Amino acid sequence: MSFFKKIFSKEKKETLDKGLEKTKTTFFDKLSKAVAGKSTVDADVLDNLEEVLVSSDVGVDTTLKIIDRIEERVAKDKYLGTTELNKILREEIANLLNETNSGEATEFEIPEQDTPYVIMVVGVNGVGKTTTIGKLAYHFKQAGKKVVLGAADTFRAAAIDQLQVWADRTDVPIIKQSMGSDPASVAFDTLESAVTQNADVVIIDTAGRLHNKVNLMNELTKIKRVMEKVIPNTPNEVLLVLDGSTGQNAFEQAKQFTAATEVTSLAVTKLDGTAKGGVVIGISDQFKIPVKYIGVGEGIEDLQVFNKVEFVDSFFN
Repeated sequence: MSFFKKIFSKEKKETLDKGLEKTKTTFFDKLSKAVAGKSTVDADVLDNLEEVLVSSDVGVDTTLKIIDRIEERVAKDKYLGTTELNKILREEIANLLNETNSGEATEFEIPEQDTPYVIMVVGVNGVGKTTTIGKLAYHFKQAGKKVVLGAADTFRAAAIDQLQVWADRTDVPIIKQSMGSDPASVAFDTLESAVTQNADVVIIDTAGRLHNKVNLMNELTKIKRVMEKVIPNTPNEVLLVLDGSTGQNAFEQAKQFTAATEVTSLAVTKLDGTAKGGVVIGISDQFKIPVKYIGVGEGIEDLQVFNKVEFVDSFFN
């Protein structure tokens, strides 16, 4: 048993198992049908497996990569049994996740530095962006960090109100202005306040509009430029929040946002209510951006630091 498996608590593991239950059940129902009546992994089984992976929202490109790797193993062992397919799939998916998610953190951590660690959060409306920010604030505070929130999504009054609810719930300060204010101005004020308060973590919410990629790009670039006037080389992290239950639509959102700004980490939410959890595998592989957090339930504790070892274990166990 690895060190990381030891420190990943029983409660977290049970939540993860439960959160991936629909995905796992659906996937293995399809897989059992794909190999029905077959004793060895042949061309028909691989064709069926390809269909299972694509329909499980792993994505076409990632699916083809997995199939190619399995084909190589079949070529070496002509009589590879279908009973071994689970083990092979597990290994190849783990290998894919290893290529992008190099770390295996299980706690909500930030690097030690003299200035506040600034996270700019991006994502379309409805993906769970504000909820993710609130849960992050809670977890960082539980870890002993001083947190400040910035309500820079000034396009929607509801976004400011929702973030205020989370600020109240987690008892962390929030910097906000009225609806329609300049988002960069809010970000500037937030960082100034955070420096004054000697905060450890700053989480900045941004507008979730995708109707015009150029405007989105300009707005996010302006926010970054203004923040750097207060703390050089910020933000330290650009976190893209994606709704895992939307399957392939999450891929499209990832394409749009990675084109509009430099995304450095991902949070995939709402995995508990869907059979589309395979999207985590495809997005991680295709965009080469580490999945840092996953949402596996509605509770405040149900945002987890993504641990690839535990994810694959829950998926295949």
